[in-house]
Amino acid sequence: MLDLRAEKFAQILVDHSTKIKPGDRVAVTAAFAAEPILESLYKLILDRGGHPHLLIDLPTQEEIFFAHAGDLQLDFIPAFHKMAFEEFDVLIKVRTETNTRAMTHVDSTRQSQRQRALAPLLEAQMRRGAQKSLRWMSTQYPTNAYAIEADMGFEEYQDFFFRACHADENTLDPVAYWQDIEHQQAAIVQRIEGHDKVILRGPNVDLTLSIKGRTFRNASGQQNLPDGEIYTGPVEDSANGWVRYTYPAMYQGRLVENIELTFEQGKVIKATATKNQDFLLRMLDSDPGARYLGEFAIGTNFEIDRFTRNILFDEKIGGSFHTAVGAGYPETGSKNKSIIHWDMICDMRQDAEMLIDGDVVYRNGQFLI
Repeated sequence: MLDLRAEKFAQILVDHSTKIKPGDRVAVTAAFAAEPILESLYKLILDRGGHPHLLIDLPTQEEIFFAHAGDLQLDFIPAFHKMAFEEFDVLIKVRTETNTRAMTHVDSTRQSQRQRALAPLLEAQMRRGAQKSLRWMSTQYPTNAYAIEADMGFEEYQDFFFRACHADENTLDPVAYWQDIEHQQAAIVQRIEGHDKVILRGPNVDLTLSIKGRTFRNASGQQNLPDGEIYTGPVEDSANGWVRYTYPAMYQGRLVENIELTFEQGKVIKATATKNQDFLLRMLDSDPGARYLGEFAIGTNFEIDRFTRNILFDEKIGGSFHTAVGAGYPETGSKNKSIIHWDMICDMRQDAEMLIDGDVVYRNGQFLI
């Protein structure tokens, strides 16, 4: 069963997400735990005429790096990764953490230094993605660590994972499935794009922002898997009000709970949390762009029906919205730049609504379109 699901998963990545064609230089970053999908990916990329390059990490590579690296090494950009991000046609990133808390006690100053050093890679990914000179995909593969974080057994988590990706045994044609989702979400984008004022109201939010002149992206398996969201970059100085994020937010191995942010003219002017508030404030002070929103998004994947402490899944929860402080995606029109991009999620399934230019278009987790 797992082999068949891995093959379907690889098919989505190759034939739908990145549309690999003959001659494409394809970089795949992963760790050893991703071996089942790496084998399927490698074969399929070759079958499509691409040139696969595997960049594989040790399971404990990050821990070893931060324990032994000096300042010069913290500031160094790996040469092969630099080439892949700046020159290759396709980039597939498969995260396979075997210890999701490995970075918990690493000095956050050293982590920030490393993040600043690697910022040009993220910038190249976003810039080239917007220019369509790079087709990139960021995904994960099941590990025991992810299952533990989600409070599931490993077999249960695998079922959940492949169902959320629609690479399960009940999805006969996974590529056709995501093409259909793309079509459905296009109707939503058409309804809300080209407007201005967004109002979010509910027990955990009273926030306004502007989407004037911004482009919504139809996230339907092209750059994330699992997927299921529409997103844009709000006008940088437009956010006013407050939001209490109903789920914990994970960043750099730290879990921050009960985050509440208050915005004025786009900027976070107050930030509180009941756990790891000091870390939250340090991240918001990373650079000037870290206190502004780079993303506003609505999750649409109702197969993701629980919180898993895994942002790749949780930001897609059907009936939620999320915002990200920090870097925005240029293809949305966002101008916000930062070394961080931190998604935070708020549930909208009870007594909540979203208005666009005065019209209610979303209520209690469902679009009225």
